[in-house]
Parts: sequence; structure tokens; C-alpha cells
Amino acid sequence: MVSDKIGNGKSYSIPSQMPMNLDIGWLSKVLEGSPIPTFVIDRSHKVIYYNKALENLTGLKKEEVIGTSNQWKTFYRKPRPVLADLIVDGADFRTIKRYYKDKIRASSTVEGAYEAIDYFRSLKGEGRWLFFTAAPIKDESGNLVAAMETLQDITEQKRAEEALKISQLMYKALVDFFPYPVVLFNLDGTVKYLNPAFEEVFGWKLAELVGKKIPYVPPGYEKETQEKIRLLLDKKIIQRHETKRLTKDGRLLDVVMRGAILGESTDGTSGQLVTLRDITQEKRLQRNNEILLKISLALPEYPDLEDLLDFVGEQVKDIIGCEGALIILVDFDKQELYTLGAAYEDRATEKRVKEIRFKMNELVAGEVISTGEPKIVLDTSQNPELHRKRDEKLGYHTRNLLVVPMKSVDRTVGALCAINKKIGVFDETDLNILTMIANTVVLSIENARFADELKKAFIEVSRMNRIKDKVINHLSHELKTPVSVLMGSLKILEERLKQFPSNIWERTLQRAMRNTDRIVDLVDRIEDIIRGNREFTRMTLHEMLNVFADEIENLISQRCADDYGLDEIRKRIDEIYLQKEILPTKTDPSMVLTKMVPQLIEKIRERDLKLFVFVEQTGLIQLPEYVFQKIVMSLCRNAVENTPDGGEVAVYLKRKDGVCRFVVKDTGVGILPEYRDRIFEGFVTTRDTLSYSTKRPFDFNAGGKGMDLLRLKVFAERFGFKVSTESRRCEYLPRENDLCAGSIRECAHIKNPEECLKKSGTIFEVEFNLTP
Repeated sequence: MVSDKIGNGKSYSIPSQMPMNLDIGWLSKVLEGSPIPTFVIDRSHKVIYYNKALENLTGLKKEEVIGTSNQWKTFYRKPRPVLADLIVDGADFRTIKRYYKDKIRASSTVEGAYEAIDYFRSLKGEGRWLFFTAAPIKDESGNLVAAMETLQDITEQKRAEEALKISQLMYKALVDFFPYPVVLFNLDGTVKYLNPAFEEVFGWKLAELVGKKIPYVPPGYEKETQEKIRLLLDKKIIQRHETKRLTKDGRLLDVVMRGAILGESTDGTSGQLVTLRDITQEKRLQRNNEILLKISLALPEYPDLEDLLDFVGEQVKDIIGCEGALIILVDFDKQELYTLGAAYEDRATEKRVKEIRFKMNELVAGEVISTGEPKIVLDTSQNPELHRKRDEKLGYHTRNLLVVPMKSVDRTVGALCAINKKIGVFDETDLNILTMIANTVVLSIENARFADELKKAFIEVSRMNRIKDKVINHLSHELKTPVSVLMGSLKILEERLKQFPSNIWERTLQRAMRNTDRIVDLVDRIEDIIRGNREFTRMTLHEMLNVFADEIENLISQRCADDYGLDEIRKRIDEIYLQKEILPTKTDPSMVLTKMVPQLIEKIRERDLKLFVFVEQTGLIQLPEYVFQKIVMSLCRNAVENTPDGGEVAVYLKRKDGVCRFVVKDTGVGILPEYRDRIFEGFVTTRDTLSYSTKRPFDFNAGGKGMDLLRLKVFAERFGFKVSTESRRCEYLPRENDLCAGSIRECAHIKNPEECLKKSGTIFEVEFNLTP
């Protein structure tokens, strides 16, 4: 007897040889009690045995098949040879394979026997999976006398296998669909399977790692990893473990790992399932927010620029994870780069870099500042000449660096640099972080820079102020003694001169005493300033003119033996500067302006301008007529001289809100904003001094030093009227030294002259109170 195995691993016995006179009864006794469905056919393909187990499997009674060749009915709907028939015919393996394809194979234990697994639809109506074996039965001489075929119903086993296969496919699909990296490890730590998400995040393909260990544990994390593996084997599960892992291209990721043991066999665990979630961006965002908040809160604590930049450098070094950080600023006067803030692990290097200056083209930072674009240098060996010279000066080797510009509103003031990343390489995330830090601190850097400059300026002004106080104090003391002596001498002189006629000496002596009193008053004011009382009062413009008159009178008297002609000279001075007391007079401004129109037209006759005059009856004003004439002529001349050819000047006289309003409006170039508040101070010019030239009155840009407007202010103080102005500068002439073409038609910035009339201009308005 030989033993063979069927699909479920159970054994059965078949006779390898039979006697010449085949005893069916004996065969029935041997096989009838077997649970294995079995039938036997003789050399003529007749069924000579068909046991009970086969009846139960097929539903065919043995009476229906014994002695017939209907064994095919057991398996098929149409006649065809079964495996036992092929054995009886002595068919070779190639012939047998034509019927059973790849399902058939030769038995490994019984010579000449074959076995197969196939699905038979006709069995029990619903079809069954069978594992069947056919073997020859030979006599003592080795001649084939019969063939026996056994069958095993393995339908449930196949269904279980199919269910397992489906389950595995579903599991694989689920793992593949899972958005986070998943790895199935063998017991020895080698890879059994990994999903597409792992390939996407870490860069390795499944084919690269199957049967191998993943080289993604960063240096310094080996001990931690081994401890977690032991914990996993002991506890069977790890809920959450935060650590770091490397990618194929060397990037360092922050990950959250979870692990579990998958099933157990008799010899131990069968595998480890590990999931990894990349939280690098989450942690960086959280860390960035914390750092930016920390920097923002700390900025006011660093009024000193160098301390501020050192603090920023330390924060950059920590958050980026690099060996050094530099804040490089531009010296715009010298066009050089210098480091004011630095953070290095080596303090000697940190100190050294602050002492060295570079030209703009000697550093990558110079390129970044010039272009305004950030730059990542992953390998300095790609441009060894540039980096070698820099490193020689610094005494430090730079492997890689990241540089971003620090931009204020109108310029790039410097660059923020991260040097030599410790783990991995600089990437877009690092660039974004560094850019955010640069944008956060650049305003504070500018403020600290300005504060530093103001501090230096304040120190210098304070020094000069102390020198000034010493000089003024010295001069006041030097003046006080001789002035006191002079005053005493004048009193003595007055007593002695009383014996002479007063008309010879009295006016001269009074003038001398009056001006001596002024000197005494000046000395007193100086002393008040030095003492900090600040009780000096503002001298009005007509008081200044009084001083001028006295000085001129004194000069004339020095040239004359007597006071002859001094009254006439004083009278002329008063006429020019209005120092005389003028009696109040009433003037009709409407009549005066109407009479002046022909004169104005004649003044601008050679200019290509449009003059509009609008006159209303306003009533009388309390003002000398000739003063009103000077006001009209001064404002009209100012308007004409500031309006290019092709422009317009409009003059209005009207009564509004109970007052008389005189308005001159032009479409000229306008006044620069910085001069509008000072236009009446005198000697204030609205154009660059070098641009002025002496021309005829009423020509465009005829010049002038602001005396007309100063005189207008003097008149306003003396006669109590109000003067105001509004102006809009031409947008194409934003600077003091910008020059207008002189004619709207020649302007290169406009297409239509009407555009110019709306873009700029000046309005002067004088408001007079009406007399009752």
C-alpha cells in the first residue's frame, strides 16, 4: 500500500498492485468504509466500484453507473474522458494537460498518478470544488488492470481562500487608500509592504525596500527606535510616538508613529504594522507662530539696533536649525555691506564677522539686496571662488546658505542669512520662514536705525548747544560792562550838553540812548535764555523796520556836522516801510481793481495767458488805496510768474459772508508741500536757488526772493486783514529742481492742454472787513 495526501492533508491508501484475478468483493471491503469518494474502472473503462461516499457527493447511485462507462456523468454534462480514463489509456502528461490545462500535475508520491483541482458546475446543482487524484492499478507483473480515482470536496476550503483573498485585496486597497504612510514589517524589521503614501512622502518605492530595512532613522535616534520596537513587541500596540525620520533625499521630517502587532502563529508574532503621519508643516507653523509672536513682543525691548539684530539672529538660528545666522545691512554712502547682528555657535566667529566689511559683489547677500529676490545655495562648491574669499575673511567654512532680502517701504536695507543647515538642506519652507521673520523685523530695524542716527544727532546738537551757551554767556558778560559804562557816560554827557542849544545835540543823544537801551534789553533776553526762563517775545515785523530806520539815521548823522536833512531822510524811510502812523482811510476795492485791469493786461501783453477778472460791488474797506493796489499787483505778478504759457489766471473780487474777498487763482506749477506753510516768511523761494535767474517782471519763472509775499504779511499785521493760500503741485514736477517747459504745448507729459489746467495751481485769498 502507498499513501497519498489530498487537499485537506488527510491520508488514504490505494493498492499499488492487484492479483490477476481482480476480486471486486475484496476491493469493496477495502474501500467501502473509506470516507473518501472513490470509484474504479477496469481496462475497458467500465465502472467496477463506486463507494457510498461518492454517492453522497454526486447524488448518483452506484447502480446507475456500475458496469457502465458513465463515469463522466459524475462530473460533466456531456461525455468526455475523466482522469481515470486517461490513466487507463496510458495517456502522457501532455495529452492529459489538454483536458485539464494548468490545473493538473503529476503526483509526487505515486508513480503514474496525477492530481488536480477544478470546479464542477454539475455537482449538486450549485457546483463544487474538487481535489481529485487518479492512479493506475497494476497486477503482479506490472500490467495495468484498472484505474482508481478519489475525490475530495474542498468547496468550503476554496471559499475560505477566496474570502481571504478578497479580504486581503480589500485590506490592501484600504491601506493604499490611506492618506498616511503605512509600512508592514516582517519580524526581522525588513519591509513586507508599504503603501503609495509612503512612496510619496519618503521617496522610496516598494521594489527598493522589499526584504530590506528602511534607512530613515536619523543619527542620534537609533537608541530611541530600538526601545520603541521592544515596547511594541511587549505591549502589542503603540498609540502615539512623536519622532523624526529622514526622506530618501535627506530631508528631516517630524512624524507621529503608531504601531500594532498583526496576528500570532505558534512560533510568535507574524508582523508589525506601522503608520507614520508627517507633521512637519504643522510643527513648523506652530513653531513659526510662536517665534514670530516672541520676536514681535520682544522688539520693543531692544531700542539698541545691534542688540535687536543679535536677538533676531539667535531666533533664526534656532528655528531654522542652522549653525549661524547673520543680519547684513547696507552702508548706502559707501556702497558696502557690514554685519551688525550675528549668531554663531562659535562666539569668536560671531565677533569677527562684525568687524569685516564687504563690497556689494563679494557676497551672495549683495546680489539678493540688488535684485530683491531670495536665494538658496545648496552647495558652495559650485562657485568656489566667491565663497572661498568670503570664508577666508570670516575664518569659517560655509557649506550652504539661505539669504532673503529685508525690504522697507522704499528700499532694501539689508539681508537675513541662515548658514550651514545642520540636518537636511534648505528648502522652500525655510525660505518662507526666513522671509516672514525678515518682514516682521525690518520696520523695527529701520526704526532702531533712525533712532540710532537721531541719538547721534542729538548728542552732536547737545554738544553744539553747550558751546553756543558758553559763547552767548561770555558775550553777554562782555557786553554788560561796557554798555553800563556807556549808559553812565551818556548821562554825564547829557548834563554837560545842556549849556548848548538843544537843537544841536538833543536828537543825536536821544538816538544813542535809545539804542543803548536796546542793547541792554538784548543782554537781558540772552540771560533769560541761558537761565531757561524762555520769556523772550516775538518781535513783529514793523518793530524790525523801526530798528532799520534808526540805524540808517545814525549812519547819516555820522557823515553830517548837524542834523540838516535828517527829517527828510526819516520821512522817506517811513514812506517806504510804512513806519509812519497812517490815518485810517476808506477805499472802494471794486473801483480800484477796475481801474487796474488795463495796467494788468499791459503787464502780461507778451505772455500767452488768459486773464479773467470778475468784479462785484463789495462796499468800502478800511485800508489805504495804495496798499490795496500793492496787494493786487503783488498777487497777480506772483500768479503770472508761476504759470506757464497757455495757462490761465483768474482774479475775483466779491462780497461773501459779510466780508470782502479778493482771490487770485492760477493754473501754474503750484507750490511744493514743504514750502506752503513758510511761503509768507520772506526769502523763501519755491524753486531751487540755482534755477533762479533775473528776468523781466511777469515773465515765467522771473525769479524773486519772496519779498512781495513778506510785504503782504507785513500789511496784514499792520492793517488787520487775513491772508490764506491753497496749492497743488504739478505731479510731473515733484522735486525742487524739476523744471517746467514754460509752455503747456511743449509739455511732454500731456496730450491735451486741458489736462494741465486741471492738474495743478495756486489760490491766494485776502479777506478784508467791510466798514459800516
